[in-house]
Amino acid sequence: MIPRLELSQSQILCFRRRVGSLDERLSAGAESLRRAAWAGLQDSVPRAALLSIHARVEGTSSATWEHPSLIQLWGPRFNDYVVASKDLAVFSLGRLPADAGRCGRAHDTADRLHAFLNGRRMPFGQAGHAMGTQPNSLRYAAPTGRVLLRWDGSHQPVVWTAPPPDMDPQHARLELARRYFHVFGPSTAASFARWAGIRPKEASAVFQELAGKLTPVRTPAGDAWILAGDEATFRAQPRPPAPARLLPSGDSFYLVW
Repeated sequence: MIPRLELSQSQILCFRRRVGSLDERLSAGAESLRRAAWAGLQDSVPRAALLSIHARVEGTSSATWEHPSLIQLWGPRFNDYVVASKDLAVFSLGRLPADAGRCGRAHDTADRLHAFLNGRRMPFGQAGHAMGTQPNSLRYAAPTGRVLLRWDGSHQPVVWTAPPPDMDPQHARLELARRYFHVFGPSTAASFARWAGIRPKEASAVFQELAGKLTPVRTPAGDAWILAGDEATFRAQPRPPAPARLLPSGDSFYLVW
């Protein structure tokens, strides 16, 4: 049995600051925005994602959340998330239910919404009522990757449909898990399931596939796991403290699952 690596609270917080780009702001640009949103930026509190970006990327303005390289979708636990458009598959297909019934419901809902909208954009409440369904049920289509949205924080989200992402759902889920353990680590399969809003059985299956790339650790909060590739960063000397940053509720730095 591999001995567990002992990690202190200080080491964990230093690691989170480093991988979360909170030690030093990134230069402005699409790749920096993608890195800032590596585990998604929760935006259920209006413009929380913008505050998270501002803490990590230089030159952030009030309109940066609408940068062409970013999109909004109903992400983990059907919360509003801002993610890089390149990562749509990870944050949608990575959460697609594995069982046939729930997966079929997701695709059926996406099909019906696509047929109804027929290229239009519409507030999701208006769309749901016009389709004769409870508007919140449209969220079940999000894991197909075919439903995008724009929410300005004061009105209902406007939704539209898009072509499905080109990625195998299992590969997407593995990548989602890798990002979760990298940004939120140390953690466990059960915590990943709660964060992603997937069933424990599905999270455990992904955990087993990642097992050879994980390192067991012992933390003040209990036993957990980190990505083996992150061990050196956990062991590294801390960088100089960064200036104070304003972080919103739900930011990945202090979110614990």
